[in-house]
Amino acid sequence: MKELTLRQVEVVRAVMIAGTIQGAADLLNVSAPGISRLIKHTEGGLGIRLFERKAGIFVPATEAHAIFAMLEQVHRQMDNLNVAVSALQKGHEFTLSFASAPSIAQFIAARVIRGLRHRFPDLDIDLDILKIEETLDYLLLEKGEVVIMSSHLENPGIQCTPIGEGRIVAIMPEGHELAEKLAVSIHDLVRYPFIGVDPSDPYGQTLARPFDDAGLTPRHAMRGRFAQTIVSLVRHGLGVAVIDEFSVAEVYMAGLVRRPLIEPATITAWSVQKRGRQLSSFAEQTVTLFRRELGRARARERWDHPTD
Repeated sequence: MKELTLRQVEVVRAVMIAGTIQGAADLLNVSAPGISRLIKHTEGGLGIRLFERKAGIFVPATEAHAIFAMLEQVHRQMDNLNVAVSALQKGHEFTLSFASAPSIAQFIAARVIRGLRHRFPDLDIDLDILKIEETLDYLLLEKGEVVIMSSHLENPGIQCTPIGEGRIVAIMPEGHELAEKLAVSIHDLVRYPFIGVDPSDPYGQTLARPFDDAGLTPRHAMRGRFAQTIVSLVRHGLGVAVIDEFSVAEVYMAGLVRRPLIEPATITAWSVQKRGRQLSSFAEQTVTLFRRELGRARARERWDHPTD
């Protein structure tokens, strides 16, 4: 015995509601001959009569009443399924938990969340800001799906994927004499009170690399743990620093001047997840948006104009 397809269910129900082939065609926005052929094909395949024709009106056949009652149940279930799918597409009743390193969180993560909110307006988003030593527990204990880091982690239980590369740049307070230069050398920076991150910290190691490569050791006037701290200290005139460009990715930052380094130095952003864990579609979209926004931050790179 032939089985009904969902398309046949849809067409049969439309004829039942409209009472005519043309009416059903109008409901489904298709041609009337196609509806007529499908009804004949369905009745022939099932070996039963579904409709009686009375004065041009299609009336459910007496023997088919039970089938039509079940068709209504199927249609309601399909409606419920479509409602559920629509809710899922908007992120309804799902919590996306992910985390970011502080250096990426301030500007890049905010832009990513804006994109997520536009794509999934009902999605519940839980963003954590993590230090590198907190990342393993966060992922291995499945507190969240993915972490966007500015340092690579070595652990057999996790998987790191590079998603973007940015420059290490020099920053100084407005009015500083180095702000008159189009580009700044690390040899210039070491002549001034320097604000940095402990070189034993993975992020600090990345920032210190151009100095290490040149055999220089900047004398730290003070140190901070996070990029935002470094930026704040420099902005308040307490020294100069190098920082990843993602941490200063805003078009205008009052009190702060950014300059490219003469010596090439880069930082890589990583997507980190528990090895073997399948990310939700929302987390996959999050990683895609981070990749895009990190690339845009590099593409839109704008340097402040030197002081005249």
